[in-house]
Amino acid sequence: MKVVLLAGGLGTRLMEETEARPKPMVEIGGKPILWHIMKIYEAYGYNDFVICLGYKGQVIKEYFLNYYLYNSDVTIELEKNKVDVHFSNSESFKVTLVDTGLHTNTAGRIKRIQKYVDGEMFMLTYGDGVADVNIKDLVTYHKSHGKLATLTSVQTPGRFGNLEMDKNGHVNHFVEKPEGDGMWINGGFFVLEPGIFDYLKDDMDTVQWEKKPLIDIANDGQLGAFKHRGFWKPMDALRDRVELEELWAKGNAKWKIW
Repeated sequence: MKVVLLAGGLGTRLMEETEARPKPMVEIGGKPILWHIMKIYEAYGYNDFVICLGYKGQVIKEYFLNYYLYNSDVTIELEKNKVDVHFSNSESFKVTLVDTGLHTNTAGRIKRIQKYVDGEMFMLTYGDGVADVNIKDLVTYHKSHGKLATLTSVQTPGRFGNLEMDKNGHVNHFVEKPEGDGMWINGGFFVLEPGIFDYLKDDMDTVQWEKKPLIDIANDGQLGAFKHRGFWKPMDALRDRVELEELWAKGNAKWKIW
């Protein structure tokens, strides 16, 4: 089964990191977050990827074209124009890189990779979020309900600490980043049937996947939700990148299941 990764956005909320590279190439622990996401899928035996490129897509192309050089010991003989690879630590990734347009929205990007998923069930997620989602259980759940689409639903903690104070300003209780309000949100990590392309028939270049097609799929009773209660973290802003880097450095990267 192929895994489609949305990696073409502008990353405007992370401009400190994305002026020179696309957000999926921002590094955590010396590796692009895109690599971390791919390793999650590879851990469950899924290593055939279709990557939707857009903003600075050439950076991603160059990364994979030179991947074995980045991850190998090499001897380069300049006079003979010869390269000997002595040791390679490359993953078993098969990667299809598709230019889906600089300003294309997510629905349009998905539509443009239709021919690469061969009319079969496929997975889809965003190129900027990691989780310890059990992909095997996710796929099993999707197959069990027979709907066209499954998303992984997650609960996020509150971003700020909560205070309980009396009228004099004395703090009676404090909770740092409490649990959320019980709402489940879309966390990506989709499993999709080829029938979802019936919802992408019109011009989709300006349409967000979550705003129109996914709503229509849900309204038709064709969307299931796999509840994930473990770790999930998107890299929306610089503070998220810093937090993920700290988790990796401390050996507490819960998404590292490989």
